[in-house]
Amino acid sequence: MKIAALSLHQPWASMVAQGAKTIETRTWGTRHRGPLLVCASRKPEGHGPTGCAVAVVRLVACRPMLVTDQRRARCKRYPRAVSWILTDAVWLRVEDRLPVRGYQRLFTVEVPDDSAVAAIVREMRRAG
Repeated sequence: MKIAALSLHQPWASMVAQGAKTIETRTWGTRHRGPLLVCASRKPEGHGPTGCAVAVVRLVACRPMLVTDQRRARCKRYPRAVSWILTDAVWLRVEDRLPVRGYQRLFTVEVPDDSAVAAIVREMRRAG
C-alpha cells in the first residue's frame, strides 16, 4: 500500500503524533487530503524517535495561516505560512514504526499490506 508522507523534525513529529500539535505549517500547500504518514527526520533535534514513521494523521485542509492558528501550530505566524489542518492522530507503537528515509515536501512510502500502518490507513479511508 502506498501512503503520502511528510517529514518533521523532533519534537514536532511527536507532538503531532500525540495530538498536541494539530496544525503543521509550511510555505506551500497541497491538494492531498486524507491519511498522511508522519515521519520523524533523522536529524536529532529534541527528544523522541528519529528516522521512522511515528503516526498516521488525517490531513483535512490547507489554508493561509491565521493568527488564531498559532497555539495549535505551536509557532508564530510568518510570511506565506500555510496551515495544514490535521485530525485523528494515531501514534504508532514502537513495534509498528517503520524506518523511513525522509524527503522534503510530500513523498510516497510503500508500507506492507499486513502492517499496522496499512490497517490504520484502510480504517481512515473507510471512515471517510
